[in-house]
Amino acid sequence: MAVRAVRGAVQLERDEAGHMDEQVGALLTTILERNELEADDLISIWFTATPDLHSDFPAAAARKLGIVDVPLICAQELDIEGAMPRVVRVLAHIESDRPRAGIAHVYLGAAAALRKDIAQ
Repeated sequence: MAVRAVRGAVQLERDEAGHMDEQVGALLTTILERNELEADDLISIWFTATPDLHSDFPAAAARKLGIVDVPLICAQELDIEGAMPRVVRVLAHIESDRPRAGIAHVYLGAAAALRKDIAQ
């Protein structure tokens, strides 16, 4: 098996812990489904959040999904003028037999505008 990286993002409507859990959970679930992954295929996950998100750690949503023995880390995105607000991004390192071109990166809702070059 090869080590691959999967990217994704979601824009939150508001900065509330329950909403973050719901949206980040949906993002992670979609990443797993589209790439035919199980939790055992995950090596580690990096989460970043824009500076306007303060209600919770995005990684908490992964723990609530049962992803409990995978190293997770959260960081803050750069505060760039004009950047899309309320965005959580994911970089997951996985084990997969898929070729690099076969990895499905997932950008949900308005976050799809961040990567127009990736068919959703």
